[in-house]
Order: sequence, then structure tokens, then C-alpha cells
Amino acid sequence: MFTGIIEGTGRLAASENRGGDARLTIEVGSLPFADAQLGESVSVNGVCLTVVAFDAHSFEADASNETLSLTTLGGLPVGAMLNLERAMRPTDRLGGHLVSGHVDGVGKVLDIQQDARAQRWRFAASPALLRYIAKKGSICVDGVSLTVNEVDEGGFEVALIPHTVSHTAFAQTTVGHAVNLEIDLVARYVERLLGMGSAGAAA
Repeated sequence: MFTGIIEGTGRLAASENRGGDARLTIEVGSLPFADAQLGESVSVNGVCLTVVAFDAHSFEADASNETLSLTTLGGLPVGAMLNLERAMRPTDRLGGHLVSGHVDGVGKVLDIQQDARAQRWRFAASPALLRYIAKKGSICVDGVSLTVNEVDEGGFEVALIPHTVSHTAFAQTTVGHAVNLEIDLVARYVERLLGMGSAGAAA
């Protein structure tokens, strides 16, 4: 599990084809990584990946065909800036919201507008995802926990404070960029419970 609070930014150093899927090499950049362990989970632009090799400056992770096809990782160029977060520990503060690292779909940046010192960002999302996105609810965009300011049939809007822009890959994200989206876990469970209806109550 993750919090959606980005710990550092790195870069995609290499993407090697391995029998149809890929082995990614990721430079850890500003991510604290001195106590890294083999097999630990790292959120890379919101995608939970497993560390299969590492050194002081980078780690390697395998990305399956499903991961490559359902997220933005398959289309990122070498050198792309990445949002990084290591898995949360039981003693960590939950500064964002509970994030699984399992991307629900890909959206797109539609508009960026300055709003005093902050910025208003609008994203497109599929109708299948928009049904789970609520005003003042939580959404994870490229691994970043954000609060939804507005939502309609065409997309949703969030506000990014200067710290978020300068300390994440949003600093190099522009209109038209694809982004990974993960809906709030609570929305998934609410739908599941409502879908069970009387059958769930009888059980």
C-alpha cells in the first residue's frame, strides 16, 4: 500500500524487451533508497512494481504485458521523469489516502490554468472511471494523491499547490500527456456492497 505522497522523483533509465514484456531500469533520483531491499514494492507513476535488482542509484523491475498495456509505462520514453514512492510502513503518517498501486485506467491532461500561486488541472477520464470520482473525494494521478474540486461528464479538475508541482513529475507534464488514474478504494467497496444488495444481507 501507498499514500500518494511522492517521496522523490527519478527517471526511466532503460526499458529492455524480455520475451514480450519489459525489464525497466529506474534511476531513483531524489528518492531515499539507502535501505532498499530486494522484493520491496515501489510506486512508479502510480504503478506498483517489485524491485528485482538494485544498486545505490537505480533499481530494476519487471512490467508485465498487462501493466504495459493498461498504464502509461509502456509508452514512456527513456529519460522520462517519474513519481516515486516506497511502500508505506505501519508507523507512517497517512498524509494522502490509501493507494494500492493498481491503476484503473489512463486519462489525459486537458487543461492547465494558473490560479493565484496554485494551478487548476483538468483531466479526461473514461465514463467507466468517472462514475467513481466524486467532488471533494480522492483520486490518484500518476501516483499523486489529489482532491477532486469538480467533476462532470467530460472529466474532473484538481488544484495543485506550488509544492506539488515543483516536487513531482507534474513539473514536466503538459496538456495532452497521458496519466495513470487510480480511483479511491472506498468507491470500489461501496459499489461492491451495493451490488450485493439483499443477497449480501441474507448471507
